[in-house]
Amino acid sequence: MSKTVNFQKIFITGGAGFMGSHVVDRLCQEGKEVVVFDNLSSGKLENIRQWLRKSNFNFVREDLLKPASILEPLSECEIVFHLAANPEVRVGAADPKVHYEQNIATTFNLLEAIRKVGCVKSFVFTSSSTVYGDAEKIPTPEDYAPLKPVSIYGASKLASEALITAYAYTYGFKAIIYRLANIIGPRSQHGVIYDFVNKLSVNSKKLEILGDGAQRKSYLYVDDCIEALLIGVSHSHNRVEIYNVGSEDQVNVKEIADIVCQEMGLRNVEYVYTGGVNGGRGWKGDVKVMLLNIEKIKSLGWKPKLNSCQAVERTVKALLRERKSIS
Repeated sequence: MSKTVNFQKIFITGGAGFMGSHVVDRLCQEGKEVVVFDNLSSGKLENIRQWLRKSNFNFVREDLLKPASILEPLSECEIVFHLAANPEVRVGAADPKVHYEQNIATTFNLLEAIRKVGCVKSFVFTSSSTVYGDAEKIPTPEDYAPLKPVSIYGASKLASEALITAYAYTYGFKAIIYRLANIIGPRSQHGVIYDFVNKLSVNSKKLEILGDGAQRKSYLYVDDCIEALLIGVSHSHNRVEIYNVGSEDQVNVKEIADIVCQEMGLRNVEYVYTGGVNGGRGWKGDVKVMLLNIEKIKSLGWKPKLNSCQAVERTVKALLRERKSIS
C-alpha cells in the first residue's frame, strides 16, 4: 500500500541526513515542493545533490539553534517533517548538553517558528523506541507506561514529544509522532552495522563488539520506514497520533556481526567482546532488548517488507557499495 502526503509545500529539517534525504527523494519524485533546512553537521550535500537544481526544491543551510533563520524558509509550508537531531545515543552520557541543544532546544525553536508563521497544518516528528527505556512489556505498545528512558537521548526525544503535543493542542495543528526502531539502510553513518563495516575494513581478522553481543533489537529498512511515515500522515485524524514503527522480529549483535562478515566475504574473524556495562549493555543508556508492538500502524495497511535480518543484509550490501564508489 503506497501513500503520500496531500500537502504541496513541505519543510524538512535534517533533510540532508540519512533518513531525511530518503524522505526528500520520495517527495521530490512525486513533484512536491520541498524546503530542506539543514546545517550539514551530520548530513551531506551529496545525499540531496540530485535535487539541488530542481525547481521544486530549495536547500537552506541554516541552524535550528538560530530561531530567526527559520521563519522565512518556513513561510507558506503546510507540513513539517522534523527529522533533525543528534542520533548518537552514546554521546549523551559524555556530554548531555549535546542532546539538550540539538534535540530539545531545536524542537522548541521550530515549534515557536510554527506558532509565529501560522501556516503549518501538520507536524511529523521522528521520535524513538528509547523513550520506553527498559520496557517490561515486549513487544511494547504505544500506551505503555510509565515511560522511563535510560539514556539522555531517550529523555530528549520524550521531552520533545511533550512539547510537540502541547503546541499542537494549544496552537491548533496536527502532530504525528513516530517512535522508531533502529532504522538502517543506504547513507547511514552511525550505528552497529556502520561501525562493524568500518572496523572490519581496517582489520579483517578481529572485530571488537561492545557489550556481550546478546543485545536483541528490531531493525527496519529505511524504505519501509518512509512508507510508514507517509501512510501515518495520510490516515491520522486526531490532534495528536503516536505510532510505533519497526519490524516484527529481532536480531542480536552477534548475529549482525555474522551477517557483516558473511557479506564482506570474511571467515574466522575473532570476536572480542568488551563485556559492556549493566549486564552486557554496549554503553550506559543502551537498551538491551527492544521490540515494538506495531499493530496500530499495521491497522492502516502498512507492514514491513523486510524482517530485521533481511534489512541488515541489504544495509551491509549498500554500505559496501558506497565504500567502493568512494574509493
